[in-house]
Amino acid sequence: MSENLLYDNPLITRYAGADMAELWGPQRKHSTWRRLWLALAEAESELGLTADDGKTPRIRPEQLDEMRQHLDDIDFAAATKHEQRFRHDVMAHIHTFGEACPGSRDVIHLGATSCYVTDNADLILMREALQQIAYRLAGVISKLAGFAREWKAEPTLGFTHFQPAQLTTVGKRTCLWIQDFLLDLAEIENRVVTLKFRGAKGATGTQASFLALFHGNHAKVRELDRLVARKMDFESVFTITGQTYTRKVDSQILDALSGIGQSAHKWGTDLRLLAHRQEIDEPFESEQVGSSSMAYKRNPMRAERMCSIARFLSALPTITAQTASTQWFERTLDDSASRRLTIPQAFLAADGVLRLAANIASGLIVNTAVIGRNVSEYLPYLATENILMAAVRHGGDRQKLHARLAEHSHTVTAQIKAGGANDLVNRLTSDPAFKGIDLAATLKPSAYVGRSPEQVEEFLSEEVDPVLARLGDKEELDTEIRV
Repeated sequence: MSENLLYDNPLITRYAGADMAELWGPQRKHSTWRRLWLALAEAESELGLTADDGKTPRIRPEQLDEMRQHLDDIDFAAATKHEQRFRHDVMAHIHTFGEACPGSRDVIHLGATSCYVTDNADLILMREALQQIAYRLAGVISKLAGFAREWKAEPTLGFTHFQPAQLTTVGKRTCLWIQDFLLDLAEIENRVVTLKFRGAKGATGTQASFLALFHGNHAKVRELDRLVARKMDFESVFTITGQTYTRKVDSQILDALSGIGQSAHKWGTDLRLLAHRQEIDEPFESEQVGSSSMAYKRNPMRAERMCSIARFLSALPTITAQTASTQWFERTLDDSASRRLTIPQAFLAADGVLRLAANIASGLIVNTAVIGRNVSEYLPYLATENILMAAVRHGGDRQKLHARLAEHSHTVTAQIKAGGANDLVNRLTSDPAFKGIDLAATLKPSAYVGRSPEQVEEFLSEEVDPVLARLGDKEELDTEIRV
């Protein structure tokens, strides 16, 4: 019941997709347990596990067939009743599986400890969830890459300290956002390829129970570990564990998911600031309501929601870090309850963040007139250095010209703050110190974006496109949001 409350939590599942929610639901979790019990029994049988006489096969083929027929038909009501008696979820499901497979109940969980199913199942689910996250992350990158290419040459004000600085382009700024997500994707993929299986290790990781079952045959016990891992599609298995795999793994995975939250929050914040400036808007539907009282409002609610969930996601690694650092010796059970909360919620939150990100990236609106107006307002200031150089080449005194530019600029700034217009160009045109300078030639925005368009193409073609090509087409990515 407690787990169902988590998985049905509308604060999470209303944002995450059905595929991610299903992955962390009780049906998927406990059917994975059953598959692990089957894989263990199959491996023990294939390695010739015998009874005490050393001859009679301990596991019969019909027992394996019976287990195979009941991998998904889980009686959760019965499991709940068993758990109320035993206060132990794994024992509850061992009995529930045994009731579905009465002829096989004596070989279910043979030689294993609870963490054989709980830990290995978590690793299986996390790997699949990481692969889903990687796919969705690549989809966000793909959509932003198309946007960056489209707007690679559109001049826009750059900001440092959130004060107007030199010009950049809309596409170049977008590449800053893409770069963060690209780093996240590399980290997620690294977590996938380096993730190991816990395997069949026994109660404290020594494999003593399996060594007893195989009558002291170390080679068979070692092969059992590898064979179970292969059956669950893992090529690599931890050589050393305690009762659990090291909780550093959970911490590293949630750190990677947190990185997605960091990148999304930075992008979402930038979008909210740009919406305030009315330069770029997120998608806004025809009947969408911005405020129940202020009918004129057009709030960046998607970006705000993305930031909100991202903030929640970014906070979760604190818990897994504390869990990893406070485990005692081979294991303490104080890791269990927090892991059941933090790990599924981290993946659900990451999925929700990326769904919002894909939705936003699919419908960004660039208000070129506003951007152009804002560029024009500040361009005379930005052009002062070029004007200075042109006047010096014309024979002027560099220091005197610099002083004149500073005087005019400060006067105009004070005038703007008092409600006046920016007439810096007119002032410079009428100043004899700048006579003969073609000021119009110095006021082309494209002259102040540096290599922004070229950088966009270089970054996308050299760093982004190869990654997207490797991960496949993302055109069919679902970008619909429910609220």
